[in-house]
Amino acid sequence: MTLSVNAKTYTADSFNKDNVGYSGPNHTVSVKDYVRLARVAPKKTTTSSGTGRTSAKLTRTHTLTGALEPSRDLIGSVDLSVPVGIAGADVDTYLNDLGAFVASATFKTHVKSQLISF
Repeated sequence: MTLSVNAKTYTADSFNKDNVGYSGPNHTVSVKDYVRLARVAPKKTTTSSGTGRTSAKLTRTHTLTGALEPSRDLIGSVDLSVPVGIAGADVDTYLNDLGAFVASATFKTHVKSQLISF
């Protein structure tokens, strides 16, 4: 199985019951280029249909400049909790908005300078 991320191909290499790890094109023993997808099935109760939880995590090793060590990992993750019964169109709209926010200049400033008040 393969996964495409921004024109890069990741190949599945780690399989567990509720998560799969994918190695990217630059992944080696000493350099990480790795995606992990995971899920938790909804748990229905007498008062709730439950929520399905999914997560995606991207880890990449980068060369550093002006730091005490030559390289470190940049790690990002997205965790979602999706209620059972939500319309697919509502999920699509939410993901489009989230993706636009992550790609925005505001979010990039938040990450690069840890600014939290705009």
